[in-house]
Amino acid sequence: MPRPAKGARLWLRPEERNPDGTLRKRAVWVIRDGSRKISTGCATADRADAERILGEHLADKYQPNRKRGRHPSEILIADVLAIYLTDVAPRHAREDETKQRVLTLDAWWADKTLADVNGANCRAYVDHRCAQPWKAAKPDRTRRPPRMVTAGAARRELEDLRAAINHHRREGLCSEIVSVALPPRTEARERWLTRSEAAQLLWAAWRAKQVMRNKDTRRAVGRHVARFILVGLYTGTRSSAICGAALMPTIGRGHIDLERGLFYRRAIGRRQTKKRQPPVKLPTRLLAHLRRWERLGLARKALVEWNGKPVESVRKGFETAVRAAGLSAEVTPHILRHTCATWLMQSGVNLWEAAGFLGMTVQQLEQSYGHHHPDYQEQAVAALGGQHGARNPVNKEGRSGANVTKIDDISRGVK
Repeated sequence: MPRPAKGARLWLRPEERNPDGTLRKRAVWVIRDGSRKISTGCATADRADAERILGEHLADKYQPNRKRGRHPSEILIADVLAIYLTDVAPRHAREDETKQRVLTLDAWWADKTLADVNGANCRAYVDHRCAQPWKAAKPDRTRRPPRMVTAGAARRELEDLRAAINHHRREGLCSEIVSVALPPRTEARERWLTRSEAAQLLWAAWRAKQVMRNKDTRRAVGRHVARFILVGLYTGTRSSAICGAALMPTIGRGHIDLERGLFYRRAIGRRQTKKRQPPVKLPTRLLAHLRRWERLGLARKALVEWNGKPVESVRKGFETAVRAAGLSAEVTPHILRHTCATWLMQSGVNLWEAAGFLGMTVQQLEQSYGHHHPDYQEQAVAALGGQHGARNPVNKEGRSGANVTKIDDISRGVK
Protein backbone atom coordinates (compact mmCIF):
# COMPACT_ATOMS: atom_id res chain seq x y z
CA MET A 1 0.00 0.00 0.00
CA PRO A 2 1.20 3.64 -0.39
CA ARG A 3 3.39 4.52 2.57
CA PRO A 4 2.28 6.82 5.39
CA ALA A 5 3.43 10.43 5.24
CA LYS A 6 6.46 9.90 7.48
CA GLY A 7 7.41 6.72 5.61
CA ALA A 8 8.10 3.25 6.90
CA ARG A 9 10.97 1.00 5.93
CA LEU A 10 12.91 -2.04 7.04
CA TRP A 11 16.13 -1.68 8.98
CA LEU A 12 18.44 -4.49 10.06
CA ARG A 13 19.31 -4.01 13.68
CA PRO A 14 22.82 -5.42 14.20
CA GLU A 15 23.52 -8.03 16.82
CA GLU A 16 24.79 -6.97 20.22
CA ARG A 17 27.33 -8.85 22.33
CA ASN A 18 28.36 -8.72 25.97
CA PRO A 19 31.90 -7.73 26.97
CA ASP A 20 32.79 -11.41 27.28
CA GLY A 21 31.75 -12.02 23.68
CA THR A 22 28.48 -13.85 24.38
CA LEU A 23 25.47 -12.89 22.27
CA ARG A 24 23.06 -10.51 24.00
CA LYS A 25 20.72 -9.60 21.12
CA ARG A 26 20.59 -11.27 17.73
CA ALA A 27 20.30 -9.29 14.52
CA VAL A 28 16.66 -8.76 13.51
CA TRP A 29 14.69 -6.79 10.97
CA VAL A 30 12.97 -3.73 12.43
CA ILE A 31 10.28 -1.46 10.92
CA ARG A 32 11.22 2.20 11.25
CA ASP A 33 8.11 4.38 10.94
CA GLY A 34 9.04 7.94 11.82
CA SER A 35 10.31 7.91 15.40
CA ARG A 36 8.84 4.44 16.06
CA LYS A 37 10.82 1.22 15.84
CA ILE A 38 8.83 -2.02 15.62
CA SER A 39 10.63 -5.35 15.77
CA THR A 40 9.46 -7.96 13.25
CA GLY A 41 11.13 -10.80 15.13
CA CYS A 42 12.64 -11.96 11.82
CA ALA A 43 16.31 -12.94 11.64
CA THR A 44 18.71 -11.74 8.93
CA ALA A 45 17.87 -14.62 6.56
CA ASP A 46 14.11 -14.05 6.85
CA ARG A 47 13.88 -10.88 4.75
CA ALA A 48 10.79 -12.16 2.92
CA ASP A 49 8.84 -12.59 6.17
CA ALA A 50 9.99 -9.15 7.34
CA GLU A 51 8.69 -7.60 4.09
CA ARG A 52 5.35 -9.33 4.62
CA ILE A 53 5.07 -7.86 8.12
CA LEU A 54 6.02 -4.42 6.76
CA GLY A 55 3.26 -4.74 4.13
CA GLU A 56 0.72 -5.62 6.81
CA HIS A 57 1.86 -2.63 8.89
CA LEU A 58 1.42 -0.27 5.95
CA ALA A 59 -1.97 -1.76 5.07
CA ASP A 60 -3.20 -1.21 8.62
CA LYS A 61 -2.17 2.46 8.58
CA TYR A 62 -3.34 3.41 5.11
CA GLN A 63 -6.82 4.95 4.69
CA PRO A 64 -8.09 4.54 1.10
CA ASN A 65 -10.09 7.15 -0.80
CA ARG A 66 -13.81 6.23 -0.84
CA LYS A 67 -15.10 9.11 -2.94
CA ARG A 68 -18.02 7.87 -5.06
CA GLY A 69 -18.49 7.75 -8.82
CA ARG A 70 -14.93 8.46 -9.92
CA HIS A 71 -13.46 7.59 -13.32
CA PRO A 72 -11.09 4.55 -13.44
CA SER A 73 -8.14 6.81 -14.28
CA GLU A 74 -8.62 8.61 -10.94
CA ILE A 75 -8.68 5.46 -8.78
CA LEU A 76 -5.49 3.88 -7.47
CA ILE A 77 -5.50 0.10 -7.46
CA ALA A 78 -3.92 0.38 -4.01
CA ASP A 79 -7.18 1.97 -2.82
CA VAL A 80 -9.23 -0.82 -4.39
CA LEU A 81 -7.13 -3.52 -2.71
CA ALA A 82 -7.16 -1.75 0.66
CA ILE A 83 -10.97 -1.52 0.61
CA TYR A 84 -11.19 -5.21 -0.29
CA LEU A 85 -8.94 -6.12 2.63
CA THR A 86 -11.10 -4.11 5.01
CA ASP A 87 -14.57 -5.02 3.75
CA VAL A 88 -14.35 -8.54 2.33
CA ALA A 89 -11.22 -10.44 3.41
CA PRO A 90 -12.27 -10.76 7.09
CA ARG A 91 -15.25 -12.87 5.97
CA HIS A 92 -13.03 -15.39 4.18
CA ALA A 93 -12.40 -18.77 5.75
CA ARG A 94 -8.64 -18.33 5.19
CA GLU A 95 -8.20 -14.62 5.69
CA ASP A 96 -4.42 -14.77 6.05
CA GLU A 97 -4.02 -16.39 2.63
CA THR A 98 -6.23 -13.73 1.02
CA LYS A 99 -4.19 -11.03 2.74
CA GLN A 100 -0.91 -12.41 1.42
CA ARG A 101 -2.23 -12.61 -2.16
CA VAL A 102 -3.51 -9.03 -1.97
CA LEU A 103 -0.16 -7.76 -0.66
CA THR A 104 1.56 -9.58 -3.53
CA LEU A 105 -0.78 -7.88 -6.00
CA ASP A 106 -0.14 -4.53 -4.37
CA ALA A 107 3.62 -4.83 -4.83
CA TRP A 108 3.15 -4.75 -8.64
CA TRP A 109 -0.11 -2.80 -9.15
CA ALA A 110 0.05 -0.19 -6.35
CA ASP A 111 1.19 2.78 -8.45
CA LYS A 112 -1.28 1.99 -11.27
CA THR A 113 -4.91 3.05 -11.67
CA LEU A 114 -7.97 1.04 -12.72
CA ALA A 115 -7.50 2.46 -16.22
CA ASP A 116 -4.26 0.43 -16.43
CA VAL A 117 -6.09 -2.86 -15.94
CA ASN A 118 -6.00 -4.39 -19.42
CA GLY A 119 -4.92 -7.57 -21.15
CA ALA A 120 -1.33 -6.46 -21.72
CA ASN A 121 -0.73 -5.53 -18.09
CA CYS A 122 -2.44 -8.68 -16.80
CA ARG A 123 -0.20 -10.83 -19.01
CA ALA A 124 2.84 -8.82 -17.88
CA TYR A 125 1.87 -9.53 -14.27
CA VAL A 126 1.65 -13.27 -14.95
CA ASP A 127 5.10 -13.23 -16.62
CA HIS A 128 6.50 -11.26 -13.67
CA ARG A 129 5.14 -13.71 -11.12
CA CYS A 130 6.23 -16.82 -13.02
CA ALA A 131 9.81 -15.53 -12.95
CA GLN A 132 9.79 -15.40 -9.14
CA PRO A 133 10.45 -18.19 -6.63
CA TRP A 134 7.99 -18.88 -3.84
CA LYS A 135 8.75 -16.78 -0.79
CA ALA A 136 8.97 -19.94 1.29
CA ALA A 137 11.80 -21.27 -0.91
CA LYS A 138 15.16 -21.37 0.88
CA PRO A 139 17.64 -22.89 -1.62
CA ASP A 140 20.60 -21.88 0.57
CA ARG A 141 19.27 -24.19 3.29
CA THR A 142 17.74 -27.01 1.24
CA ARG A 143 20.41 -26.97 -1.50
CA ARG A 144 17.66 -27.59 -4.03
CA PRO A 145 16.49 -25.29 -6.84
CA PRO A 146 13.69 -22.99 -5.61
CA ARG A 147 10.14 -23.78 -6.64
CA MET A 148 8.89 -21.08 -9.00
CA VAL A 149 5.47 -19.43 -8.94
CA THR A 150 3.12 -21.10 -11.42
CA ALA A 151 0.70 -19.54 -13.88
CA GLY A 152 -2.11 -21.08 -11.85
CA ALA A 153 -0.97 -19.21 -8.73
CA ALA A 154 -0.74 -15.95 -10.69
CA ARG A 155 -4.25 -16.55 -12.02
CA ARG A 156 -5.52 -17.04 -8.45
CA GLU A 157 -4.05 -13.67 -7.48
CA LEU A 158 -5.67 -11.99 -10.48
CA GLU A 159 -8.98 -13.53 -9.42
CA ASP A 160 -8.57 -11.65 -6.14
CA LEU A 161 -7.88 -8.46 -8.10
CA ARG A 162 -11.07 -9.05 -10.10
CA ALA A 163 -13.06 -9.62 -6.90
CA ALA A 164 -11.63 -6.44 -5.37
CA ILE A 165 -12.53 -4.38 -8.46
CA ASN A 166 -16.05 -5.83 -8.57
CA HIS A 167 -16.61 -5.05 -4.88
CA HIS A 168 -15.32 -1.51 -5.43
CA ARG A 169 -17.79 -0.98 -8.29
CA ARG A 170 -20.73 -2.47 -6.36
CA GLU A 171 -20.01 0.03 -3.60
CA GLY A 172 -20.61 2.79 -6.16
CA LEU A 173 -17.03 4.06 -6.04
CA CYS A 174 -16.27 3.66 -9.75
CA SER A 175 -18.28 5.00 -12.69
CA GLU A 176 -17.31 2.27 -15.18
CA ILE A 177 -16.92 -1.50 -15.39
CA VAL A 178 -13.30 -2.70 -15.39
CA SER A 179 -12.47 -6.25 -16.52
CA VAL A 180 -9.45 -8.35 -15.54
CA ALA A 181 -7.95 -10.59 -18.24
CA LEU A 182 -7.22 -13.99 -16.69
CA PRO A 183 -4.77 -16.52 -18.14
CA PRO A 184 -6.21 -19.90 -19.22
CA ARG A 185 -6.96 -22.35 -16.46
CA THR A 186 -4.35 -25.01 -15.92
CA GLU A 187 -5.51 -28.49 -16.83
CA ALA A 188 -6.90 -30.55 -14.00
CA ARG A 189 -4.39 -32.97 -12.51
CA GLU A 190 -4.91 -36.60 -13.41
CA ARG A 191 -2.38 -37.78 -10.81
CA TRP A 192 -3.62 -40.06 -8.05
CA LEU A 193 -1.96 -42.66 -5.84
CA THR A 194 -2.15 -46.40 -6.35
CA ARG A 195 -2.62 -48.55 -3.27
CA SER A 196 1.07 -49.41 -3.38
CA GLU A 197 2.14 -45.74 -3.62
CA ALA A 198 -0.17 -44.79 -0.76
CA ALA A 199 1.41 -47.51 1.39
CA GLN A 200 4.91 -46.26 0.48
CA LEU A 201 3.97 -42.70 1.43
CA LEU A 202 2.44 -43.76 4.74
CA TRP A 203 5.44 -45.91 5.62
CA ALA A 204 7.89 -43.11 4.74
CA ALA A 205 6.02 -40.64 6.97
CA TRP A 206 5.75 -43.13 9.83
CA ARG A 207 9.46 -44.00 9.75
CA ALA A 208 10.76 -40.41 9.38
CA LYS A 209 13.39 -39.62 12.00
CA GLN A 210 14.93 -36.33 13.08
CA VAL A 211 18.27 -35.64 11.40
CA MET A 212 21.05 -34.03 13.43
CA ARG A 213 24.59 -33.59 12.14
CA ASN A 214 23.66 -35.58 9.02
CA LYS A 215 22.63 -38.58 11.13
CA ASP A 216 19.18 -39.97 11.88
CA THR A 217 18.19 -39.94 15.52
CA ARG A 218 15.59 -42.17 17.10
CA ARG A 219 13.07 -39.35 17.42
CA ALA A 220 10.05 -39.89 15.13
CA VAL A 221 9.05 -36.63 13.45
CA GLY A 222 6.55 -37.70 10.78
CA ARG A 223 3.87 -39.69 12.54
CA HIS A 224 1.48 -36.74 12.67
CA VAL A 225 1.91 -36.56 8.87
CA ALA A 226 1.06 -40.27 8.62
CA ARG A 227 -2.15 -39.63 10.57
CA PHE A 228 -2.95 -36.74 8.22
CA ILE A 229 -2.42 -39.02 5.20
CA LEU A 230 -4.72 -41.70 6.60
CA VAL A 231 -7.56 -39.23 7.16
CA GLY A 232 -7.07 -37.72 3.69
CA LEU A 233 -7.13 -41.11 1.94
CA TYR A 234 -10.16 -42.41 3.85
CA THR A 235 -12.33 -39.26 3.68
CA GLY A 236 -11.10 -37.17 0.72
CA THR A 237 -11.16 -34.09 2.96
CA ARG A 238 -9.15 -31.00 2.04
CA SER A 239 -5.93 -30.51 3.99
CA SER A 240 -7.06 -27.30 5.73
CA ALA A 241 -10.16 -29.06 7.11
CA ILE A 242 -8.10 -32.02 8.36
CA CYS A 243 -5.59 -29.77 10.14
CA GLY A 244 -8.45 -27.63 11.46
CA ALA A 245 -10.37 -30.50 13.05
CA ALA A 246 -10.60 -31.40 16.75
CA LEU A 247 -11.90 -34.48 18.55
CA MET A 248 -14.59 -32.49 20.36
CA PRO A 249 -16.84 -29.54 19.40
CA THR A 250 -14.61 -26.43 19.35
CA ILE A 251 -15.44 -22.91 18.16
CA GLY A 252 -13.60 -22.18 14.93
CA ARG A 253 -12.81 -25.84 14.21
CA GLY A 254 -14.45 -28.81 12.62
CA HIS A 255 -14.74 -31.85 14.87
CA ILE A 256 -15.09 -35.61 14.93
CA ASP A 257 -17.86 -37.40 16.81
CA LEU A 258 -16.14 -40.64 17.83
CA GLU A 259 -19.34 -42.15 19.21
CA ARG A 260 -21.43 -41.71 16.06
CA GLY A 261 -18.48 -41.98 13.67
CA LEU A 262 -19.08 -38.65 11.91
CA PHE A 263 -16.57 -36.02 10.76
CA TYR A 264 -18.09 -32.51 10.79
CA ARG A 265 -15.67 -30.85 8.38
CA ARG A 266 -17.01 -27.29 8.48
CA ALA A 267 -15.76 -25.28 11.44
CA ILE A 268 -18.31 -24.28 14.09
CA GLY A 269 -19.35 -20.66 13.51
CA ARG A 270 -18.04 -20.54 9.94
CA ARG A 271 -20.47 -19.86 7.12
CA GLN A 272 -20.97 -22.24 4.21
CA THR A 273 -18.85 -21.45 1.13
CA LYS A 274 -18.74 -22.84 -2.40
CA LYS A 275 -16.20 -25.39 -1.14
CA ARG A 276 -18.77 -27.72 0.31
CA GLN A 277 -17.85 -29.33 3.61
CA PRO A 278 -20.75 -31.64 4.53
CA PRO A 279 -20.44 -34.13 7.40
CA VAL A 280 -18.91 -37.43 6.32
CA LYS A 281 -19.40 -40.87 7.84
CA LEU A 282 -16.05 -42.36 8.85
CA PRO A 283 -14.99 -45.76 7.48
CA THR A 284 -14.70 -48.44 10.16
CA ARG A 285 -10.91 -48.79 9.86
CA LEU A 286 -10.28 -45.07 10.19
CA LEU A 287 -12.69 -44.77 13.10
CA ALA A 288 -10.76 -47.48 14.94
CA HIS A 289 -7.52 -45.53 14.37
CA LEU A 290 -9.08 -42.29 15.61
CA ARG A 291 -10.37 -43.89 18.80
CA ARG A 292 -6.93 -45.37 19.44
CA TRP A 293 -5.22 -41.98 18.86
CA GLU A 294 -7.52 -40.41 21.42
CA ARG A 295 -6.93 -43.22 23.92
CA LEU A 296 -3.14 -42.87 23.55
CA GLY A 297 -3.26 -39.08 23.80
CA LEU A 298 -1.95 -38.58 20.26
CA ALA A 299 -4.83 -36.25 19.32
CA ARG A 300 -6.05 -34.34 22.35
CA LYS A 301 -6.67 -30.77 21.16
CA ALA A 302 -6.64 -31.39 17.42
CA LEU A 303 -6.75 -34.24 14.94
CA VAL A 304 -3.20 -33.48 13.74
CA GLU A 305 -0.81 -32.51 16.53
CA TRP A 306 2.93 -32.12 16.90
CA ASN A 307 4.41 -31.95 20.40
CA GLY A 308 0.91 -31.60 21.82
CA LYS A 309 0.06 -28.54 19.70
CA PRO A 310 -2.30 -28.28 16.68
CA VAL A 311 -0.55 -28.26 13.29
CA GLU A 312 -1.77 -25.64 10.81
CA SER A 313 0.00 -27.14 7.79
CA VAL A 314 1.84 -30.38 7.04
CA ARG A 315 3.31 -29.14 3.76
CA LYS A 316 6.98 -29.48 4.75
CA GLY A 317 6.58 -32.84 6.46
CA PHE A 318 4.51 -34.11 3.53
CA GLU A 319 7.20 -33.05 1.03
CA THR A 320 9.81 -34.87 3.09
CA ALA A 321 7.69 -38.04 3.08
CA VAL A 322 7.15 -37.77 -0.68
CA ARG A 323 10.90 -37.60 -1.31
CA ALA A 324 11.59 -40.48 1.10
CA ALA A 325 8.95 -42.60 -0.66
CA GLY A 326 10.55 -41.94 -4.04
CA LEU A 327 7.42 -40.31 -5.47
CA SER A 328 7.35 -37.40 -7.90
CA ALA A 329 7.21 -33.79 -6.70
CA GLU A 330 3.69 -33.39 -8.14
CA VAL A 331 2.36 -35.46 -5.23
CA THR A 332 0.92 -32.80 -2.91
CA PRO A 333 -1.50 -33.04 0.05
CA HIS A 334 -4.44 -32.29 -2.29
CA ILE A 335 -3.70 -35.48 -4.26
CA LEU A 336 -5.11 -37.42 -1.30
CA ARG A 337 -8.53 -36.00 -2.23
CA HIS A 338 -8.04 -37.01 -5.89
CA THR A 339 -6.99 -40.46 -4.74
CA CYS A 340 -10.05 -40.97 -2.53
CA ALA A 341 -12.38 -39.91 -5.36
CA THR A 342 -10.61 -42.19 -7.83
CA TRP A 343 -10.75 -45.19 -5.50
CA LEU A 344 -14.46 -44.64 -4.90
CA MET A 345 -15.10 -44.63 -8.64
CA GLN A 346 -12.94 -47.67 -9.27
CA SER A 347 -14.93 -49.52 -6.61
CA GLY A 348 -18.17 -48.79 -8.47
CA VAL A 349 -19.74 -46.59 -5.79
CA ASN A 350 -22.96 -44.82 -6.81
CA LEU A 351 -22.17 -41.33 -8.17
CA TRP A 352 -24.71 -39.54 -5.97
CA GLU A 353 -23.45 -41.21 -2.80
CA ALA A 354 -19.76 -40.67 -3.66
CA ALA A 355 -20.40 -36.99 -4.45
CA GLY A 356 -22.08 -36.49 -1.08
CA PHE A 357 -19.20 -38.25 0.67
CA LEU A 358 -16.59 -36.01 -0.99
CA GLY A 359 -18.58 -32.78 -0.75
CA MET A 360 -18.88 -32.04 -4.48
CA THR A 361 -21.65 -32.07 -7.05
CA VAL A 362 -22.44 -35.18 -9.09
CA GLN A 363 -21.54 -33.21 -12.22
CA GLN A 364 -18.08 -32.33 -10.85
CA LEU A 365 -17.45 -35.91 -9.82
CA GLU A 366 -18.59 -37.37 -13.12
CA GLN A 367 -16.62 -34.86 -15.16
CA SER A 368 -13.33 -35.32 -13.29
CA TYR A 369 -13.43 -38.93 -12.11
CA GLY A 370 -16.30 -40.66 -13.90
CA HIS A 371 -14.01 -42.41 -16.40
CA HIS A 372 -12.61 -44.53 -13.53
CA HIS A 373 -16.04 -46.05 -12.82
CA PRO A 374 -16.45 -49.66 -14.07
CA ASP A 375 -19.82 -48.74 -15.65
CA TYR A 376 -18.33 -45.78 -17.57
CA GLN A 377 -19.93 -45.76 -21.07
CA GLU A 378 -20.77 -49.44 -20.60
CA GLN A 379 -24.09 -49.29 -22.45
CA ALA A 380 -22.55 -47.48 -25.41
CA VAL A 381 -19.75 -50.04 -25.67
CA ALA A 382 -22.22 -52.91 -25.35
CA ALA A 383 -24.45 -51.48 -28.06
CA LEU A 384 -21.58 -51.02 -30.52
CA GLY A 385 -20.08 -54.37 -29.56
CA GLY A 386 -23.18 -56.23 -30.75
CA GLN A 387 -24.40 -57.24 -27.30
CA HIS A 388 -28.09 -57.23 -26.43
CA GLY A 389 -28.88 -57.00 -30.15
CA ALA A 390 -32.31 -58.49 -29.58
CA ARG A 391 -33.30 -55.40 -27.60
CA ASN A 392 -32.49 -53.09 -30.53
CA PRO A 393 -35.40 -52.62 -32.92
CA VAL A 394 -33.01 -51.83 -35.76
CA ASN A 395 -31.29 -55.19 -35.30
CA LYS A 396 -34.69 -56.90 -35.29
CA GLU A 397 -35.33 -55.58 -38.79
CA GLY A 398 -31.95 -56.87 -39.88
CA ARG A 399 -30.74 -53.55 -41.27
CA SER A 400 -27.59 -53.09 -39.19
CA GLY A 401 -26.10 -56.57 -39.09
CA ALA A 402 -23.94 -56.06 -42.18
CA ASN A 403 -22.59 -52.76 -40.88
CA VAL A 404 -21.66 -54.29 -37.52
CA THR A 405 -19.89 -57.15 -39.31
CA LYS A 406 -18.02 -54.66 -41.49
CA ILE A 407 -16.83 -52.66 -38.46
CA ASP A 408 -15.66 -55.88 -36.78
CA ASP A 409 -13.79 -56.91 -39.92
CA ILE A 410 -12.06 -53.53 -40.23
CA SER A 411 -10.98 -53.67 -36.60
CA ARG A 412 -9.40 -57.09 -37.26
CA GLY A 413 -7.75 -55.92 -40.48
CA VAL A 414 -9.94 -58.09 -42.73
CA LYS A 415 -10.66 -56.63 -46.19
